[in-house]
Amino acid sequence: MANENNIRREIYSNRSFEEIRIAVMENSKLSELFWERNSSASLVGNIYKGVVENVLPGISSAFINIGFEKNAYIYISDVIGDARGGIDKVLKKDQEVMVQIIKDAISTKGMKVTMDITLPGRYIVLTPFQEHVGVSKNIDNEEERNRLSKIINEIVDTSKKYGCVVRTEAEGISEEEIKKEYKYLIRLWDSILKKYDNNRAPYLLYKDIDLTLQVARDLLSEDISIYMLDNREDYYNVLDFVSKISPEFKDKIKYYDAKTPIFKAFNIEQEIDELRRIKVELPSGGSIIIQEAESLCAIDVNTGRYTGNKSQEETVTQINIEAAYEIARQLKLRNIGGIIVIDFIDMRKAFNRHKVMKALEDAVRNDRAKIKILPITRLGLIEMTRERRRESTFNMITEECPQCQGSGKVLSIDSIRIKIQNDILNLTMGRPGGNLRVVVHPLVMESLKEKQNMVEKNVHRSIKIVSDPQLVWEDYRIIIE
Repeated sequence: MANENNIRREIYSNRSFEEIRIAVMENSKLSELFWERNSSASLVGNIYKGVVENVLPGISSAFINIGFEKNAYIYISDVIGDARGGIDKVLKKDQEVMVQIIKDAISTKGMKVTMDITLPGRYIVLTPFQEHVGVSKNIDNEEERNRLSKIINEIVDTSKKYGCVVRTEAEGISEEEIKKEYKYLIRLWDSILKKYDNNRAPYLLYKDIDLTLQVARDLLSEDISIYMLDNREDYYNVLDFVSKISPEFKDKIKYYDAKTPIFKAFNIEQEIDELRRIKVELPSGGSIIIQEAESLCAIDVNTGRYTGNKSQEETVTQINIEAAYEIARQLKLRNIGGIIVIDFIDMRKAFNRHKVMKALEDAVRNDRAKIKILPITRLGLIEMTRERRRESTFNMITEECPQCQGSGKVLSIDSIRIKIQNDILNLTMGRPGGNLRVVVHPLVMESLKEKQNMVEKNVHRSIKIVSDPQLVWEDYRIIIE
């Protein structure tokens, strides 16, 4: 399908002292970014033997000690067993349970876990606590679906009642390869069960594979032309891994040893720097404004300088459709999750609102995060949710501004001038006469000097205004001479 659409996909991996970044490119444009730091490596996929610390029937949740400072939490929908009478009917305090992390700790929230364990392979996913056996919905060919369904139903050990789902990557793969992976996953599960029986909680039973290997397992396919890594150890690990699970793709694995940093050589660094901006320009001249809060993201679509050569309705619709595709791309790149509200430009015709809705649905189709989109309103608003598994890229690489305390705004020149005047009056108790020196930020000084006569008249004193580049925007010093 990628070839039909003339899309060229590449993967580039950059490892430095404290972090690893993996970029997925489509036609030389960044489409997805995996970013992990040593200090906050993702734990999603890890399996633990834990102890139930407390059960809270009122919110249908429980907290489980899996060996970290902050307990993990589990919701009733992720509990194995008949919890129709409430979560306290299945989980009891001090009970030992096997859980898997499905969401990293974010901000003040602890890790989210599930008892419904999954073991993903290259072609299949083993679900030991499920009995369902099926084929990925992304495989459209009915004949291929039937072939894979027959293979997996013959392979699965019905006596153990394990569930199994055939992944999209299994399309065209031989029965022998699928069978080999199934046996590997069964052996892996057996080893997890033995560790569970032989160790006291809390205990790590299974650690998910390294990020570079996860990308190879989940993304490497015929669509990918190259997977290039700049770390020699990563390169050999991925090459060995791919040689075992998909030897037909091992020639795609390349080692980058040029002097120019890999992300700079392929113009990725510049695109990553732009992820900090709240304004994203659209090719047509329109723009989108992205503003993230802790659990809500608001996105505003603007026409900008684009006027088009058609009617206003057609122009607005075209900008909205263009924005829908860019929004879907930005949500993936920035790893934005939770509730997302998009304010598209108003469209009078319901048909055009429907076109924009369809464009957004099409744009998010390849996003691996679970997404739910609600119908567009008459005002052009769309509410959607996107699965949040880890902290957003923006929150990971930034911190609250010490000057604006996260508001994105600082005091205006007029506000600073008024504050200075009030402080002078308080210091001098309103008495006239004498000289003052006011030390401010260099840019504030330029504006303040323009109103110097007015300030001197208001405070009844002569003022000398000087700058100090060490001062932040809102800081100042008043010195009585």
